[in-house]
Amino acid sequence: MAAYTPNFPGSNSIVEEAWLAGRAKGKAEDILRILEMRGVQVSDSVRERVTECTDLDVLGTWLTRSLSAERAEELFAEE
Repeated sequence: MAAYTPNFPGSNSIVEEAWLAGRAKGKAEDILRILEMRGVQVSDSVRERVTECTDLDVLGTWLTRSLSAERAEELFAEE
């Protein structure tokens, strides 16, 4: 018996890839904004690492950490 796999418009396509890239960019911007608003200094290397990341799970972890980190480098703890 064949398994049904729905294929909605945009699914597994360049549209979906662009949408996911947009979500990643938004999360990265949120992380940097939170750190900025909290007065945490962000080095160019941290800014680059955050903005170049496309893994939404990793960005979610960093977003949570950005709420309490005293130094921007703490985002990357345990990696």
